[in-house]
Amino acid sequence: MKLSLIVRGQHPPGDPRQHLNDDLDLVRTADKLGFDGIVKGSHFSAHPFQSVQQIPFLAYCAAIAPRLRIICGLVLVPLHKPLDLAEQLATLDLLSGGKLVFGAGIGYRDVEFKAFGIPRGKLGARFEECLLAIRRLWTEDFVTMSGADWELDHATCPVKPLQKPMPPIWIGANADVAIKRAARLGDCWYINPHNTLATIERQMDLYKRALDEYGRPFPTEVPMRREVFIAKTRAEAIRLAQPYLEEKYKAYREWGQDKVMPEGDDFDHAFNELLEDRFLLGSPAEVADQLNRLNQRLGVNHLIASIHWPGMPNSLALEQLHLLAEEVRPLLRPTP
Repeated sequence: MKLSLIVRGQHPPGDPRQHLNDDLDLVRTADKLGFDGIVKGSHFSAHPFQSVQQIPFLAYCAAIAPRLRIICGLVLVPLHKPLDLAEQLATLDLLSGGKLVFGAGIGYRDVEFKAFGIPRGKLGARFEECLLAIRRLWTEDFVTMSGADWELDHATCPVKPLQKPMPPIWIGANADVAIKRAARLGDCWYINPHNTLATIERQMDLYKRALDEYGRPFPTEVPMRREVFIAKTRAEAIRLAQPYLEEKYKAYREWGQDKVMPEGDDFDHAFNELLEDRFLLGSPAEVADQLNRLNQRLGVNHLIASIHWPGMPNSLALEQLHLLAEEVRPLLRPTP
């Protein structure tokens, strides 16, 4: 089981320099503890939180922790033009020594779509045309094609990715239609942290059927992001994590995250209902057992661990990194 850390970098208003230093401490510690990768998501106008932007942050991570894979999780593809993304991400692959993972998603927040002038009804089509253009720019010398609001006229991406033919593309998906898109277009489905495991089991069957339909093999890497908190007991883990997780999922509700999830998988529940079948909370042995069962049930072999939420002291997040690496990882069974 591979272990990577997602640094959301979402903090209450304060000194952004201190927030950044805290986030970079997490990156350096993950590197020292032998984690496999560092992940950074992307949002714009992220009120009520402060957060630095994805690509410059990951470029800095590549410099201070060159052993780690650099994982965009996720780039909100419809908000961008393909030539810009192709060159930015190829540069990031170069800076990281060929360790980039291009995580791609659509997004769900109206404030972002309106700010970038993207109609909601065209998101799927924009995502697909942009992804196709990026693939072509990475593998062809010159590209001529048109999208909804851009045109490549004999365009070129002068710096190609080090990874050939290109970095792996993980496609994030919550809804069933997006699961099928991930099977058709991605190297794997980047399994989301929000849906319950019951929903994800159903969607994994859907994903496998779609792979068969498109004549594609089941991926060798199956990444899944989950909220993780470890303590001596499950009750203690819940007590310590609850105030920070509640704040994060309150923001998700306000942002409309659960409105793009399968019916019945919303966040309008008390915390004790919300955490059931959704988060990895407990003692080291309990969390390891949950991870081993995820591997057996779903084929998950790469955990993207979310262990730091808005307002949490960095000392507590650093402690979680040590517990995950030193007390949970030795209990994980080798993946097939």
